[in-house]
Amino acid sequence: MFEAIDSPYLVPFNGRFKVAKSPTSPPKDAPKKKEKELQLEKLTNELSELQHQLYADNRHAVLLVFQAMDAAGKDGTIRAVMSGINPAGCQVFSFKKPSDEELDHDFLWRTAKRLPERGRIGIFNRSYYEEVLIVRVHPGILEYQKLPTDCISKKVWDHRYESIRDHEKHLARNGTVVIKFWLNVSRDEQRDRFLARIEESEKNWKFAAGDVKEREHWDTYMSAYEDALSQTSRPWAPWYAIPADSKSYMRMSVAKIVVDTLKSLNLKYPKLSADELAEMKRLGKVLQENG
Repeated sequence: MFEAIDSPYLVPFNGRFKVAKSPTSPPKDAPKKKEKELQLEKLTNELSELQHQLYADNRHAVLLVFQAMDAAGKDGTIRAVMSGINPAGCQVFSFKKPSDEELDHDFLWRTAKRLPERGRIGIFNRSYYEEVLIVRVHPGILEYQKLPTDCISKKVWDHRYESIRDHEKHLARNGTVVIKFWLNVSRDEQRDRFLARIEESEKNWKFAAGDVKEREHWDTYMSAYEDALSQTSRPWAPWYAIPADSKSYMRMSVAKIVVDTLKSLNLKYPKLSADELAEMKRLGKVLQENG
């Protein structure tokens, strides 16, 4: 199975991740903004070639999961990192409030049917992790999920973590590379970005009153993230807690992890057999002779 590539932002597998020790800002020796942008451009070019190899190799699927507080920059990061990818080889799905149909299935159903095929990169903008994040912060949501009474107990979160771990291990055993990113924005930076949405007319459309309301639950969200990441970061389905106060550093860091991960898969273009090569040459000669 795939194993996580190393990074200073790799969430440990021992269940001891602490949000308080996870940085939201880049290190002091981080490149300047222009250099970060140049590195991102280089990485996106590499990713474009690796995506071609992933498609041709056709043995792996790649699933990128993005979770974050509002205004952390999920959409912009996905757009920037995937800017050089062939759209035919990439699928992006955003998961919001479940529909009635989705509530008639288990909590993994709506994302499972959106998993990427072999040779493709799938991106989940929010995911099944909402079921142990927003639902944990607002447990009253459970009442609307049509669950049998005996399924809602003090162990409901442990049971969901177990289901998620089993689900991701199953995917890994069958060739899907699962990489999960928590874009770790600080509360102060989130406030500044909300204010920018209010003060700058071209950003007004991004503002939602409900996002400000959710800030009242910041500490509860941080506790939910800490538990979720600790319980589900594994070598075959790692979490990376990426500092998100600098968008350019965040995007560069995410791109590097994705590129390094794809490189670790030893992707190769298929090689034709001797008979296939001979037939190809024969057909090439036919084309040359017949015009």
